[in-house]
Amino acid sequence: MKKIITILAAAILSLTALAGCGSAASSSGAAAASEAKPAASEAAPAASEAAPAASEAAPAADTKASAETASTAAAASESASAEDSDWAYIKDKGEMVVGITMFAPMNYEDEKGELIGFDTELTKAVCEKLGVKPNFIEINWDSKEIELNSKNIDCIWNGMCITEERKQNMSMTTPYLYNTQAIVVKKDREAEIMKNVSGLNVVAEQGSTGEGKLDGSIPDDETVEVSPSEFFAGVNYTPVDSMAKALMEVKSGTADLALVDSVCALAMVGEGTDYADMVVNLDNNFGQQEYGIAFRKGSDATEKINEAINELYDEGKVEEIAKKYGLSDILIR
Repeated sequence: MKKIITILAAAILSLTALAGCGSAASSSGAAAASEAKPAASEAAPAASEAAPAASEAAPAADTKASAETASTAAAASESASAEDSDWAYIKDKGEMVVGITMFAPMNYEDEKGELIGFDTELTKAVCEKLGVKPNFIEINWDSKEIELNSKNIDCIWNGMCITEERKQNMSMTTPYLYNTQAIVVKKDREAEIMKNVSGLNVVAEQGSTGEGKLDGSIPDDETVEVSPSEFFAGVNYTPVDSMAKALMEVKSGTADLALVDSVCALAMVGEGTDYADMVVNLDNNFGQQEYGIAFRKGSDATEKINEAINELYDEGKVEEIAKKYGLSDILIR
């Protein structure tokens, strides 16, 4: 019995020792945790101190980001504006490419081969005022709108009549010259031809107002006294590539008459010209037209040119050029 009690006592002591080992480990872990707390506590203020700095940095970063965003947006806006501005496109190039055909007194070459004319000189004066150089390009008149919209040229400045169709497709300046359509014939045949044009061979510039009046694609308006489409109803019509070519056809006898702008006819036909044996007939009022300068649809360059021409009027320059070419009476102010 005594022996059993001794064994039980030993077992209890053993269990107590085992329990003591467990407590020692726990105490050691607790002590380690306790020692770690001050370190964490010391780190906390550092984190706390860092927080305001981060907080202060955030507004600065936001402000900088906002400024950069605003700057980028402004640059994009300026770029978009430049892309949308036809005048900026012309100004950046430093030149305005001007589409023309050759006919006096608007654009033609003198005996030295130099380009002169009312439109030529007015274009140069406008470009000088606006700080760009004019670059004159001879074009096929029938393809003028294609040339303009493809940016092969920047404007059509060549005695072009303003029509409703053209106003729909292009941006037109304020009109600057009056015009009408004239019949040009050989002097010795004028009386005969004006009695009856039926069956005769007639020429006009392809794509011109003369052609539009003749074939009826340009309708009569309140200024018309004799309907050109009715007057020329029985003729044999052939288009040519310029008004100058139309006059040559009459001179050579391959055409009986030409229908061209009166501004062109009065300058190029008659005594002292290459067409001294021909006359200009204005007996029929086919309607009044007005010349304008054409830019791409919606172009802001249109108003720039309007403003420059108005300034040149104020300075007396437009009248000076018009007088030189005998056009003072048909100027539109």
